[in-house]
Amino acid sequence: MEGKLYAGEDYKKEFDPQDYLKTYYAFDSGTVAENEILKFNLKNLFQTFSSGGVGGDILIDIGSGPTIYQLLSACEAFREIIVSDYTEQNLWELEKWLKKEPGAYDWSPAVQYVCELEGDRSRCQEKEARLRRTVTRILKCDVTQPHPLAPAQVPPADCVLTLLAMECACPDADTYWAAIRRLVSLLKPGGHLVMAIALRCQSYMVGAKKFFGLPLEKETVEKAVQEAGCQVLRCEYRPNSYSHFYCINEGICFVVARKGSRA
Repeated sequence: MEGKLYAGEDYKKEFDPQDYLKTYYAFDSGTVAENEILKFNLKNLFQTFSSGGVGGDILIDIGSGPTIYQLLSACEAFREIIVSDYTEQNLWELEKWLKKEPGAYDWSPAVQYVCELEGDRSRCQEKEARLRRTVTRILKCDVTQPHPLAPAQVPPADCVLTLLAMECACPDADTYWAAIRRLVSLLKPGGHLVMAIALRCQSYMVGAKKFFGLPLEKETVEKAVQEAGCQVLRCEYRPNSYSHFYCINEGICFVVARKGSRA
């Protein structure tokens, strides 16, 4: 249906992971705006999981989508990574890469970029192998539910990571605030919440289909994290200086927060 804005349950039938990957993760062969956002996130993730000192036993990635770029630095800092997504097709796409199956998306440009950030561009194959070993579980998730990973049982995490997912999953601000509290509930006391959010997002394109985006302000994001019992340690903002066709937003906000002992 022309002009339809897809959201919620529509993801299970209408979201095409291959179209999404080609649009937003083509790296240097893609659009300038999408490449700059990807590099911004990769740089911040590298800083967070290396010199930023965020690490531990377990990281849970919420709303992984069909992507692995967000885990390339994290796999050096955690013993175990649990990935999760709302749709089966995204989980299948993830599994294809993890198992090196035919047709898996080629993440080698992003892997090389991260290895260069780490100072050794020769270890790309080693990096991919390490990530494949570190991802131990692939789960369904729904952040609008009281227990986002149910019926799976997971131990308290040292870090919960979510990039460019919450503003797509939450239909309104109240649901967003409740979802942030649920993510924080997955953390150990003292654990870290790491997020990237497209600010004032209106919609984004996947192929010819337009999907919903919840318009959030930087201040709203920070307040939701604080109200959930976390101290914001770092908040990096990058304004959108490009004319976006694929994703209408006004910038990216990268947040690192720590859960308090009583949250």
